[in-house]
Order: sequence, then C-alpha cells, then structure tokens
Amino acid sequence: QLQLVESGGGLVQAGGSLRLSCAASGRSFNDYTMGWFRQSPGKEREFVAAISRSTGIRDYADSLKGRFTISRDNAKNTAYLQMSSLKPEDTAVYYCAADRNPFGISRNTVRYDYWGQGTQVTVSS
Repeated sequence: QLQLVESGGGLVQAGGSLRLSCAASGRSFNDYTMGWFRQSPGKEREFVAAISRSTGIRDYADSLKGRFTISRDNAKNTAYLQMSSLKPEDTAVYYCAADRNPFGISRNTVRYDYWGQGTQVTVSS
C-alpha cells in the first residue's frame, strides 16, 4: 500500500498562487509515476499533470500549460503542484495519485492505483 496525503489547498484570489504537496509513505516512492487530478461539483475528475518516476518527463492538461508546474522530490517522497495565475474556474478538489505502471505516463484515472483524500482549492474572483 502507498498512502498519499495532500496539503496546501485553501482560498486564494484570482491571479494568486498556491503550491500543493503530496506526501507519500508506505512503499518506494521512486517506483511510481505521480499525477494530479481535480474535480469540481457536477463534473468528472480531470487530469491536471503527471511526472515520471525518475526521468522528470512531465505532461500537462493542454489548458493548464504555462500556469501549473508539477515536480517531485524523491528524497522527500513528495510531489508538488505549483499553481499560478489562478482563475475561479480552477476551483476544485485536487487529488494526487500514484501509478505503478512502469511504461509511460497516463492522463487516465484508471491507470492510477493509489489516491489521496484531496485538498480543496477555491479561487475567488
């Protein structure tokens, strides 16, 4: 089992920034691709960003490129999502997830084996 705990969410004004953290425990963090997803009321969970296990390959939702940055610190067993120029439509619960598949990185929720409990991000206009 891999346990994931997100933190760093909160209320921010439009144009502001937040950094989310995802702390992992229980298994070797290095063995997992890490992803961030988000879900707002009435909508499906959507892909935000993902980062490979060790090569640092990153993928972003097209609409978020340039505003969001995913990173990881394998020594600290933590993944991060730096969000800038936030907009009210970025309001959602943000989840981190871990994928043990060693081949490539995925935008599909089905690929991810472990999930955190989520952290609320609210962007006011």
